[in-house]
Amino acid sequence: MRILLSNDDGYLAPGLAALYEALKPLADITVMAPEQNCSGASNSLTLSRPLSVLRSANGFYYVNGTPTDSVHIALTGMLDDKPDLVISGINNGQNIGEDTLYSGTVAAATEGVMFGVPSIAFSLVDKDWVHLQDAACVAVDIVRHFLENPLPGHPLLNVNIPNLPYEQLSDWQVTRLGKRHPSQPVIRQTNPRGEPIYWIGPSGAVLDASEGTDFHAVANGHVSITPLQLDLTHTQMLAATREWARAGRHAS
Repeated sequence: MRILLSNDDGYLAPGLAALYEALKPLADITVMAPEQNCSGASNSLTLSRPLSVLRSANGFYYVNGTPTDSVHIALTGMLDDKPDLVISGINNGQNIGEDTLYSGTVAAATEGVMFGVPSIAFSLVDKDWVHLQDAACVAVDIVRHFLENPLPGHPLLNVNIPNLPYEQLSDWQVTRLGKRHPSQPVIRQTNPRGEPIYWIGPSGAVLDASEGTDFHAVANGHVSITPLQLDLTHTQMLAATREWARAGRHAS
C-alpha cells in the first residue's frame, strides 16, 4: 500500500508530521509538500518559472511551489509507482463551506483525483494545533476504514475534525457544504512610501449552518466528511442557458 502525503502549510508544519507518524504503520508513505505556507493557493499551478524539489533531513520532499505543484510533480515525474491514495493535511484550520474553493489542502487532494487516485483532505477546525494528536488518530481511523472498505470510483473526501479529545468526538457525519456570507471588506493601509496596500479581509459570517452541513456537524462535535466532485457544471441551468443562447443567436 502506497500513500502520497502533502499539505498546504508547508513541509515543516506540525500537522504534516503528526499525520505522517500516525499513518506510517498503514502504508509506505512519500511526503511531497510545499516549501512555504500556501494557504489559500487553491488549485494553482506554477507555470511562470521552473520548480526545484529538495529533500529535508527527515526524508520529506518539498517544492518551491504550490500544493497542486507538489502532487502534480509527484504523480507525473517523481514517483516510480502510482500511489493507492493521496492524503492532504492535517491543515491548521477548517476547510468548510466555500473555504474548499480557496483551500490549498483540498487542492492537493483534488489533484490526486484528477489523476485517478482516491484522495482525502484533513483539517483541524480551530487553529493553533490544539488536540492535533487526537485529530491524527481520527485520520488513521478514516484511512484504515477506507483501505478496508473502499468507496467506488475515485472519491474526493473533505474531512474536518473538531479540536476535541479523541474520546469526546462524536460519530462521523457525512455532510454537504454549508455557506457563508461574502467576505468582509479588505483592510486598506499605507506602505512606507505612502502607497495604498490591501489585506484580504476575514471570512464572512455563516449563512447556512443547518443540520446536514459541515458547519453544523463540527459545531456539535462531529467529524464532518463531505464527498466533493470536480464537475462544476450547473446541470439545473443547462436548459435555461440553452434557451438564452438560442434567443441571443437568433436576435443577432
